[in-house]
Amino acid sequence: MLLSVSDLHKSYAGPDGHLPVLRGIKMLLARGETLALTGESGSGKSTLLHIIGGLDQPDSGIVAVDGVDIGAMDDAGRAGMRRDKVGVVFQQFNLIPSLTVESNIGFQARLAGRLDQNWIKELADRLGLSAQLGKYPEQLSGGQQQRVAIARTLAAKPALILADEPTGNLDEETADKVMELMMTLAIETDAALLLVTHSHRLAGRMGRRLHLRAGQIERAEE
Repeated sequence: MLLSVSDLHKSYAGPDGHLPVLRGIKMLLARGETLALTGESGSGKSTLLHIIGGLDQPDSGIVAVDGVDIGAMDDAGRAGMRRDKVGVVFQQFNLIPSLTVESNIGFQARLAGRLDQNWIKELADRLGLSAQLGKYPEQLSGGQQQRVAIARTLAAKPALILADEPTGNLDEETADKVMELMMTLAIETDAALLLVTHSHRLAGRMGRRLHLRAGQIERAEE
């Protein structure tokens, strides 16, 4: 099992004390699987994704990636895990302004020691970015920047792809094409894809679906 989440709890301090965000989350995800995580705003979807990606820490519970408990890692260990095994597509693009589109796409792959220029060119072509490779992020539209961020994640061929509303800045037709590509590449590279989305239409394209309500998994749908 590539991803195992067991009895995960997380709360944040608020004006009236601790506010529970995640309450006993359990989930499994195997290589080659695609899973949508749905729920209303504030249900804990993004928090769960950040914990799985080693960007936040739970109060209790275990998150294991490829059999390794990431909660037992230090900051350097979690950074290494994101470099080598986990790719995250953020709602914010987090592109590097001083790098060209081509260099932004290859950034994570270079860090992971898996830079492949032919793969970058193929991704750019499949995401409609071939004419933008020499440009800088500020010269792109929001939708183009989102596609660059997605290409950057896929370029490193991670074992686990975490995507937080990855098509939020794209029109419906482009969003469908991007999701189809992400799913296809997950299958081709034997990766697992975990998608956070408000869109039931996009969620319906995933292999499985989990629905969060008030920090708990309310239902699972095949």
